[in-house]
Amino acid sequence: MELKSYLATYFNFTDFRPGQRETIESVLGKKHTISMLPTGTGKSLCYQLPGYLMEGPILVVSPLLSLMQDQVDQMMAMGEKRVIALNSFLSPQQKAQALDNLEKYKYIFISPEMLGIDSVLGRLQKLSVSLYVVDEAHCISQWGYDFRPDYLKLGEYREKLGHPVTLALTATASKEVRRDIAEKLCLEEWNEVVYSVDRPAISLAVEHVSTFQEKVDRTFELVKILKGPGIIYFSSKKVAEQTAGHLREKGIKNVMAYHGGLDSESRILIQQQFINGQLDVVCATSAFGMGINKDNVRYVIHFHMPMQIESYLQEIGRAARDGLDSIAILLYTPGDEQLAHQLAEGEMPDQYQIERLFGILNDNQVSYHDLGKRAEEFSMLCGFTDIQWRIVEEYLSNQTEIDYKADKQSLIQLVENRLLVKKKKIRSMLEWIHTRECKRAVILKQFNEELAQRPENCCSICGINMEQYKETKPFPQHEKNIMDWKRDLASILLIGERIK
Repeated sequence: MELKSYLATYFNFTDFRPGQRETIESVLGKKHTISMLPTGTGKSLCYQLPGYLMEGPILVVSPLLSLMQDQVDQMMAMGEKRVIALNSFLSPQQKAQALDNLEKYKYIFISPEMLGIDSVLGRLQKLSVSLYVVDEAHCISQWGYDFRPDYLKLGEYREKLGHPVTLALTATASKEVRRDIAEKLCLEEWNEVVYSVDRPAISLAVEHVSTFQEKVDRTFELVKILKGPGIIYFSSKKVAEQTAGHLREKGIKNVMAYHGGLDSESRILIQQQFINGQLDVVCATSAFGMGINKDNVRYVIHFHMPMQIESYLQEIGRAARDGLDSIAILLYTPGDEQLAHQLAEGEMPDQYQIERLFGILNDNQVSYHDLGKRAEEFSMLCGFTDIQWRIVEEYLSNQTEIDYKADKQSLIQLVENRLLVKKKKIRSMLEWIHTRECKRAVILKQFNEELAQRPENCCSICGINMEQYKETKPFPQHEKNIMDWKRDLASILLIGERIK
């Protein structure tokens, strides 16, 4: 039976999207595969279809609880009941029951943290995993834009699972990042399916404003006139919250803020409301939208400049998944890059923190193997954030011998090297903002591509017809409260008289 027939049988699709067939054929041919496909081209099909054609279960490692849940819900809605997400949403009883019956499931979604639990990994080892999928695989690379230390152990877990065929999926990864992904997953040989990062349906605009207040005002103006739904990206949770509140005060009702400070239930609720059309605008930090199956996002606004081109492409890729015209607008105020530099430095432990840690380790002759047991203590004493500590712990846990002095210098050097890379990427982003060349062509050049055909509404340098993206319906004005206090009071008194 030909692949297209299976596609029609199981998914009712008549043809594959770019890169899907090549990826699936590679996986079915027992080849490890790194697949870089544009956002919205259906990367999940690349492991869902093989699941019906391979013997054992499909294990999908995913970075976000909400992303896992979204995938599980979609598959169950399509009629696939042999799917489960192993994550912190499960109660201890549900988790125990799921692990006892794990062989019943064809598709198992799991977080890297859950995969690292010995009892869970031990149970998975009893299965014959046929395909090991790493979703959002750029998270595994220290040179990627969304580096997650927990992803670094996925190669080790893969070996413990018996070296299953591996599929690494991402929307945006440079050649350097793809090579790093393969190395971290311990792949000796692999196929690559790489498609263009260009999204012709998305117009690329950069607007320069003088002050923060002008940026706030322009954001409201854009939300007011543009066809929705839309996403506004921020680098600050506080500013995302404030802007969402400001927009509501201005009469835009269906808007919410989304960021890491919210609990998991709230984040999932906001995502579902956005998917189902109950929200028109989301003011979000970078995690929002990863893997969300919403095809009609019409605009993406960047209130703050992203820290690198890769994350910018990933975020604007939330728009135009249906292939219809959409627009991405980045608002730049002189000095915006300072926040990007502060964030880059804040992600890494500084020299003072590292020296303090090694002073404590040396004074107490602490073994690196005991770091995990005392993580909370060391983090508090040295002022590490969660991600700073995980970077430190991951580095030290890989040292075969203890040499406090040499290891301290080596860790300081590692941090300096990573900061240099981050600052270089911020500089490239800033150069792109200020370039007077075609914005699209400059981005493609960074990925060793050439612009073959310029879209009609290419970018703010080549020219964009903004009328095409404007809402034709009149914007609903803020409803005035017609109940003044006298009428309200009279109503209360009247009710009181009736009760008597």
